Amino acid sequence: MPDNVTSLFRSTAAHSPSMAALTRESDGAGPVDFCIPCNPYFPTPAMFEEMAARLRDIITYYPSSADTITAELCSLLQLPPQCVAMGNGSTELITWIDHLLVRESLAVPVPTFGRWTDQPMETGKRVDMFPLQESSGFALDLAQYAEFIRARGTRVAVICNPNNPDGGFLHKHAVVQFMDAMADLDLVVIDESFLEFADAENEPSVVQEAMLRPNVIVLRSLGKNFGLHGIRFGYLVANPALAGRVRSMLPKWNLNSFAEHVVFMLKEHGAEYAQSLHQVRRDRMDMSGQLSSLPGLTVYPSQGNFLFVRLPVGAEGTVVRDRLLTEHRILVRECGNKIGSSSRFLRLVVRPQVDVRRLVTGLEQVLYGTSRRGAAVPEQATGTAYSSGTAAVDRLVTQTNGAGTRGLAQAAGAGMPLPAAASAPAVGPGGGMPVPAAAGLPQPEPRPVPQEAPRPQPAPQPVPQPVPQPVPAPQPAPQPVSVPQPQQLPQPAAYPEPAPQPAPAAPPLAPAAAFAAPAPAPAPMQVPPATGPTPPGVPARGGLTAAQVRGTDGLSMAPATGWPGAQSWPDAAGMGQAAG
Repeated sequence: MPDNVTSLFRSTAAHSPSMAALTRESDGAGPVDFCIPCNPYFPTPAMFEEMAARLRDIITYYPSSADTITAELCSLLQLPPQCVAMGNGSTELITWIDHLLVRESLAVPVPTFGRWTDQPMETGKRVDMFPLQESSGFALDLAQYAEFIRARGTRVAVICNPNNPDGGFLHKHAVVQFMDAMADLDLVVIDESFLEFADAENEPSVVQEAMLRPNVIVLRSLGKNFGLHGIRFGYLVANPALAGRVRSMLPKWNLNSFAEHVVFMLKEHGAEYAQSLHQVRRDRMDMSGQLSSLPGLTVYPSQGNFLFVRLPVGAEGTVVRDRLLTEHRILVRECGNKIGSSSRFLRLVVRPQVDVRRLVTGLEQVLYGTSRRGAAVPEQATGTAYSSGTAAVDRLVTQTNGAGTRGLAQAAGAGMPLPAAASAPAVGPGGGMPVPAAAGLPQPEPRPVPQEAPRPQPAPQPVPQPVPQPVPAPQPAPQPVSVPQPQQLPQPAAYPEPAPQPAPAAPPLAPAAAFAAPAPAPAPMQVPPATGPTPPGVPARGGLTAAQVRGTDGLSMAPATGWPGAQSWPDAAGMGQAAG
């Protein structure tokens, strides 16, 4: 593949150019795709042949209404249609969730799917990003996340399960407890776009629980599971009021004829679909083992159809990506543009073994210099390798000479107010971002973090003696930045002080045992936040505001085995997988 193809990465607003663009710029054949997280085993060849035979009718005529297509999908899922809204891909549904249901602020762990950070920022919302720590394998601690939300006064919380790009998984009971602990928020979103690839639990989805709660939406993907990203279709599940509010805003023909055709085909191909999920899970285990054998490459446990890997010390992901593409016709996802990640990380989609062997061979040649061009990353460790995996935090510390947010305020000369909690934060595990103390939600065991294999060190070189320099005159010590207490923070006009309400206070985070007998959820949007909205520019313990991240790394605004009742289908969340 010619070298100029890699220039497409610098000319696209997305993380990678489309497969169509790569094909046009090459000799007409696209690369082996380890970038787009698609099911490689579904649809079956016979299904593609059937669609090809119907192509003329599919692209000539209007589709049925979204209500008709949704009713057919709900018949297969055995979900009430009034609780479901289908969209032109999950991105369309995320857009409407933001416009209709996110009033002022949204919390999300990072790194994660970029639309959960970018979409609210594009509409002027405050995005409170909770950094996942590399030292704990990017595992999400729900207790710390819940306390972070309370400290920020955030009104909407998002969880991706499994998370993209690391594949981190949360058990159903923990997610349900989190939903109930956040019953006073405007909204809780559980993004289950990759959950059907999980096998850590028989019934991991919370779709049934979401329909019974007033402020919970579960987002599901169809394109990823069915291997049809190009069709653009997904759905959400919520109580009838929430689902109906989103559904009422969707265009009449937001679903295309391909989506309709596939949905009406599914009931005849449940066994093939179940087998495809089973094969992806087997391939994931095999692929993880093969990649883990490469020296210095760290592979994180995943329940998605992808693996998150850390390159050896000194490796630059963009160089590895470009050389894999030009020299080996392999497309990978380099994660340097994901908030909370860096260019040292790749997300690799699970593919059949023959493709994985090709990937491993390419990585060996690019990383360790077994090709004529030599190693792309020959540098040895310098003691400055990432320890947290949170690139936005690293950039913040670097550009303020270690002073963090306090240094930003001093450099700006504006005296940015900081809450007392931020002036002496508790440091998280591994020396990463500060994290709040654990609350009453269950605390999962940290995900195992594979250790890097030791690399041979070069022979010591003579160190040149430094040339004496004149000693500068002593400078007066800088004055400390004034740090007002939280009660002294001025409230900007955009966040007026709320008038006292007779509504009860937000429910405290009780021990896990308290969630054994679920209590009725309170009515939505009637309980004020525990601490009130936090003014823009004021960080809480454990996170950065969106403005701070953009201000420190150059980010800018983006341009404007049976589904229930069935005999052979896996259910809406990969439950009861029948395929052995």
